[in-house]
Amino acid sequence: MIRKFLSRPRRPAHGGPNADEPAVWREAADFIRLHRAEEPDLGAPEPRLAEIRDAIRTTGTYRHTTEELAFGARVAWRNSNRCIGRLYWRSLRVRDLRHLTDAEPIAAACAEHLRQATNDGRIRPLISVFAPDAADRPGPRIWNEQLIRYAGYRAADGRVVGDPRNAGLTDMALRIGWAGGPRTAFDVLPLIVEGVDDKPRAFELPDDAVLEVPLDHPDDAWSEEWGLRWHAVPAISGMCLEIGGIHYPAAPFNGWYMGTEIGARNLADTDRYNLLPRIARRLGLDTADDRSLWKDRALVELNRAVLHSFDRAGVTMADHHAESRRFVRHLEREEHKGRAVPADWSWIVPPMSAATTPVFHRTYDAAELRPAFAHHPEAAARARGESIRRMP
Repeated sequence: MIRKFLSRPRRPAHGGPNADEPAVWREAADFIRLHRAEEPDLGAPEPRLAEIRDAIRTTGTYRHTTEELAFGARVAWRNSNRCIGRLYWRSLRVRDLRHLTDAEPIAAACAEHLRQATNDGRIRPLISVFAPDAADRPGPRIWNEQLIRYAGYRAADGRVVGDPRNAGLTDMALRIGWAGGPRTAFDVLPLIVEGVDDKPRAFELPDDAVLEVPLDHPDDAWSEEWGLRWHAVPAISGMCLEIGGIHYPAAPFNGWYMGTEIGARNLADTDRYNLLPRIARRLGLDTADDRSLWKDRALVELNRAVLHSFDRAGVTMADHHAESRRFVRHLEREEHKGRAVPADWSWIVPPMSAATTPVFHRTYDAAELRPAFAHHPEAAARARGESIRRMP
């Protein structure tokens, strides 16, 4: 939502926010105080708060400094209650691209983001922050939920070739001019970018921006027969970065994959690639009765294949056992500093071998802290290829 302020906020005598101030000012004050508390070398917050208050009174909004943007993006990762890989939140590299508002340069910058993040397989955590929503107009949007996603082509009989999750966005891309790929199960979708005061436009990602890993089992060359592969960089682009009352709806960011994200979800889920029956047949397993645990056995072998393939390709990937231990270390570090660690148990616990990991036998507070990467319903609708009317 874009906020408009029709009256001048009353300046409180003590210099801090109160209930009569606009929400953006209250959130800004909380953020600046947090920033200066964690980085005391920047000095007391009051002079900066006075600048922000004056900007909000004049324009309805304010602009973060480069240092504030970087701090806010890193803390948003630290606060992400669905992310198990937060131990390295301080390592996030921040590209300040707030001057970009048009679709074509944003698409080009996203391709460059992927090149830098891929880093010859040594994946780097990276975020690219484009223009924010303003008081008088919405900022740009990226319709894809990730910068790299595979197309899902609907067949006449209702089946989908590729990733069913992306069938709606594939339809949308074709409607606005994408010619489509060769109709394999792993055609990379174009980026669909909506610039300020513009309609959504499709941009194909350059080949050198997309590193893909052929997927083979340690004992079997699956990729040669099935063409299995997956992309190296999981760059989330459908979430809104919210810092101190300012919304950055186009702010793609990435870490690196944990193997189960691909092997136990993307490739295994029945509403995605649904590979377990095929793999079970390949392994000669009895699929007549679930009690044989054929799904479990096939799932383990699929995840072995993912880890083996990324290791062979020299591409950074975590496994769920190591990442669980790292998350516990993150918990201990943050608790030692007196900071809360919000976590959603259903996302933190890996989707296979859950009880064998140290994150399983714990309870967590799923509180949502700010700064944050927020899930907005309209972003989910865009990822399904549904038109959204943007209100000023």
